[in-house]
Amino acid sequence: MMEHNFKHQIGFICVMLFLPVLCSSQDSFVCSRATYYGSPDCYANPKGACGYGDYGQTVNDGNVAGVSWLWKNGSGCGACYQVRCKIPELCDENGAYVVVTDFGVGDRTDFIMSPRGYSKLGKNGDASAELFKYGVVDIEYKRIPCKYNGYNILFKVHERSKNPHYLAILILYVGGTNDVTAVQLWQEDCKEWRPMRRAFGTVFDAENPPRGEIKLRLQVSGSAGLYWVESKNVISSDWEAGSVYDSQIQFD
Repeated sequence: MMEHNFKHQIGFICVMLFLPVLCSSQDSFVCSRATYYGSPDCYANPKGACGYGDYGQTVNDGNVAGVSWLWKNGSGCGACYQVRCKIPELCDENGAYVVVTDFGVGDRTDFIMSPRGYSKLGKNGDASAELFKYGVVDIEYKRIPCKYNGYNILFKVHERSKNPHYLAILILYVGGTNDVTAVQLWQEDCKEWRPMRRAFGTVFDAENPPRGEIKLRLQVSGSAGLYWVESKNVISSDWEAGSVYDSQIQFD
């Protein structure tokens, strides 16, 4: 009897170990669940935890999502995913393409999608309306490259940067399947790179930034591993809140 139970337990453990593999084997899709949040205009929340503001509300035509463990302490901000639901009679075969702009925890969900994003899961308007009634649906998802044709990575001076003794920046339009894991600025008087702090989401800041033009470099984690990329452009010495600077770089 004990031997039978032991074999049964081992078999059960093996099944449990292989379930995630089976679930994620199809074209690198991972099984999960998704829901949506309320919005009066169907767009995203401009106060999302990534710190994107208006950019986070309208990027990718408002097809965005909040995530939980994919958040990666903020470095998951800006990642792009293909999400498709699993009800054959209702769900579009391509599903939705969403950009991560927020942090959110739902009912065992990996994605809390904007209404615009969630509606893309359905085959048509009627199917999408039915999916909204479900509230939470089983999905499969995979990461895909972000593509911003005509856009390099931009540095936007955050609205909190209201004096020359504090600089905070947002990093926008990161292409490919890359995560920005750290940012440094060049300290000319010391001839060294100085780390910026990840304040929250994709906002990096520094007290007493260098005077004059500010040169930045990004630490990037992607398919090529972990490496540094230096901006080809600088933040001007007369920067102010809301100013936007073209890095003149982009990732594939």
